Amino acid sequence: MAELNALAEDPTFWDDAQKAQTLMQERAKLESAFDAINSITSNLADNVELAELAEIDDDTSLLDEAAKALGKVKDKAAAAELEALLSGEADGNDCFVEIHPGAGGTEAQDWAEMMMRMYSRWANARGMKVDVLEYSDGDEAGIKSVTLKFKGPNAFGWMKTESGVHRLVRISPYDSSARRHTSFASVWVYPEIDDTIDIDINESDCRVDTYRASGAGGQHINKTDSAVRITHEPTGIVVQCQSDRSQHKNRSQAWDMLRARLYERELQIREAEAQAQADEKSEIGWGHQIRSYVLQPYQMVKDLRTGVETSDTQGVLDGKIDAFMAAALSARVGDEDQA
Repeated sequence: MAELNALAEDPTFWDDAQKAQTLMQERAKLESAFDAINSITSNLADNVELAELAEIDDDTSLLDEAAKALGKVKDKAAAAELEALLSGEADGNDCFVEIHPGAGGTEAQDWAEMMMRMYSRWANARGMKVDVLEYSDGDEAGIKSVTLKFKGPNAFGWMKTESGVHRLVRISPYDSSARRHTSFASVWVYPEIDDTIDIDINESDCRVDTYRASGAGGQHINKTDSAVRITHEPTGIVVQCQSDRSQHKNRSQAWDMLRARLYERELQIREAEAQAQADEKSEIGWGHQIRSYVLQPYQMVKDLRTGVETSDTQGVLDGKIDAFMAAALSARVGDEDQA
């Protein structure tokens, strides 16, 4: 911290504006962490002293007050501990979130749209901004695909544990016989990267296609081929963007997305090399379900990796997924420490 403060006072500090901004963000993050630790330490000491005085005076009401305050301190400490786990190379970055329905037509497409709503509500509750970069309508309802961009503190750090296959079991609103259906949707999360991270892309390895935007608001975006799709042929990675009227801006965003996907792929390769369970962590397939959402015949959402579950299915679908994220993040960091 002292070194960062000294650098900030250097007259030449802002000569490299991008580097300076990155360092200032790092300093702000560290200051916030130190403030949180100091606040927790101070509150703990004050309330322990209050509890001791209450015991001496045999004051049960004051003791109850101290106990409640200590409970709040415990919650703050747990939250701070969790935030400390977000120390990965790109955890502090914004992120892209792709959602795709599995087989099953309208059922799966509707489930994919429900997931888009769930994550958008979670992000909004945390004060994050959500941009829709690509959106493709379903045949009758729901969506065929969507790419979102989450902008906010530690967006990738939180969302990265959501990559995987999510299963929904419910009575189908699209089945006249009211039968129970099982639907799948896949989520893929990867971080936005800045210019300080060098990702070499050979443009001759890429195929760039333009097409007319469609989907939510697409008919109002442009009546020309403004949407852009880039296929990285060596890896098979495909990104697309249609959020702007300008093909030039969509093209620029698509290249940024491709760089981010290739970077995320490199992170996964590194992780796979460092862990015994590499196969599970380097690829997402329809057999690798991470969470089940059961609405019928009973109500339960259960994370298959951590065992965390809740019967508040509506709350989860409204974006209350922090408990699942926290448990998955703790388990993931624990696995990395053991690797």
